[in-house]
Amino acid sequence: MKEALLLTNGLLVHSDAKTAHGLIRGTERFTIKGVIDHAATAGKDAGELVDGQRRDIPVFGTLEAAIQNIPTANCLVIGVATVGGRIPGDMLLVIEAAIRAGLSVVNGLHEFLTNKPAIVSLAAEKGVSLTDVRKPKTRDQLHFFTGEIFKIPIPIVAVIGMDCAMGKRTAARMLTQAIRKVNRKAEMIYTGQTGWLQGGKYGFIFDSTINDFVSGELEHAIVSCWKEQQPDIIFLEGQSSLRNPSGPCGSELLISGNAKKVVLLCSPKRKYFDNDEHWGQIPTVESEIAIIQLLGSEVIAVALHTEGCSMEEALQFQQTYEKRLSVPVLLPVEQGVDKLVPVLLSLI
Repeated sequence: MKEALLLTNGLLVHSDAKTAHGLIRGTERFTIKGVIDHAATAGKDAGELVDGQRRDIPVFGTLEAAIQNIPTANCLVIGVATVGGRIPGDMLLVIEAAIRAGLSVVNGLHEFLTNKPAIVSLAAEKGVSLTDVRKPKTRDQLHFFTGEIFKIPIPIVAVIGMDCAMGKRTAARMLTQAIRKVNRKAEMIYTGQTGWLQGGKYGFIFDSTINDFVSGELEHAIVSCWKEQQPDIIFLEGQSSLRNPSGPCGSELLISGNAKKVVLLCSPKRKYFDNDEHWGQIPTVESEIAIIQLLGSEVIAVALHTEGCSMEEALQFQQTYEKRLSVPVLLPVEQGVDKLVPVLLSLI
């Protein structure tokens, strides 16, 4: 397993670093040894900054400080999701310096390092690798929808949200782990670069897949997982939301992925899609549940992304939503997801 440094470039405490947040919480593909962020966060523990839980992952203000303190590191992972997936110029300078220092680079952004001749040449000179996680598959690697999904007899649960960056992947991973803890077999289908970076075996990168093959790639991942692992339940990681105008997504999981059960994430204090007033106001949870029902699926729980909330407010929102919606309401970061395990076991 590679010993990795995460590059967040001053964004560690922002939602743009959600890739880093996921890897700090856990990954089976890398051993995260440190985070390169900013002078303001240097010297702190990355886990405490992300969710208050110490994980002994130090934050450094510069690449040089990170390498000096973690000399065994052999990989740099870009831990941010920038607007449009571009690599900022100052971040590219850090990447070049990392390559010169002998670090391989793993990039989950839409701008590919392997398309940059100077970077490719430098990596070859230093004998390190460049991995562009989001690079699209070739046509011969893609799968078209077959309908085989409808032969799978186990419950498929979609974990979708009402906006981007609400913790869909984190909740799906936590639910998978919770079922495994009670000695039942659970698998998660990843649909984003962070899921792969965390060590996911089954899945695909949704937003780098040609539209005609999204349904087929989703089906292929689920069917392959079912045939090879024979799990008791499968969780699907959602992307964006059903009504986010910058990238509406989710109906594919319910229809092509045949997910008849849904865990829906919402953020009680977030008013606009991506916190951008020009993108429009996020509709009510009730209206989202109604759409999901019209698509033939059932919301079995709501999970709250409690950005901007005190613990007292989070608990109040939990209580209020449970009364409003008559389904279990989870606080994944604050309380975990064990509360939903009995419901999930009843599906199995």
